[in-house]
Amino acid sequence: LCVFSSLQLVSLLLIGIAAWGIGFGLISSFRVVGVVIAVGVFLFFIALVGLIGAVKHHQVLLFFYMIILLLVFIVQFSVSCACLALNKEQQSELLEVGWNNTKSARTDIERNLNCCGFRVFYENETCAADCFRTYHCKPCAPIIEEYSGMVLRFVGGIGLFFSFTEILGVWLTYRYRNQKDPRANPSAFL
Repeated sequence: LCVFSSLQLVSLLLIGIAAWGIGFGLISSFRVVGVVIAVGVFLFFIALVGLIGAVKHHQVLLFFYMIILLLVFIVQFSVSCACLALNKEQQSELLEVGWNNTKSARTDIERNLNCCGFRVFYENETCAADCFRTYHCKPCAPIIEEYSGMVLRFVGGIGLFFSFTEILGVWLTYRYRNQKDPRANPSAFL
């Protein structure tokens, strides 16, 4: 039951972080928030399926929980390792691609970090930062790159921690799934 509650904790954490980002005006992209909330809700329902399967000793629910949890582990472990393996040049390239492809995230970054443009700011462009009125804005790339390495290490470490709890959940589910149901035949254990 501990594994189910850790998965529920992760799902509620994802939903809470997305709500916090919207509430404080840090994120205005509905797509980003929608994906984070959808992943949180998905993980919550998967944890609920595992919990119901464990309480009812339902073999089919436990099997599907085990398979889906294994797939979640593979994806989460891969993403966590990728976060930890990115070097400075790769981080910079990834940030620039994200900057060029998302207008709403660019606007949020400019407004929250009080910077304009990625590496260079051209005065004929628009900017959501307060410094735009005085035309004394710094480019956003150095500010973002300062925090990106720290954030990627933090996210990668947290992801690795929870991915190992998920593989523990797969193993425990496999072990529990193959046990006899004590309610079905109590004398089988004597």
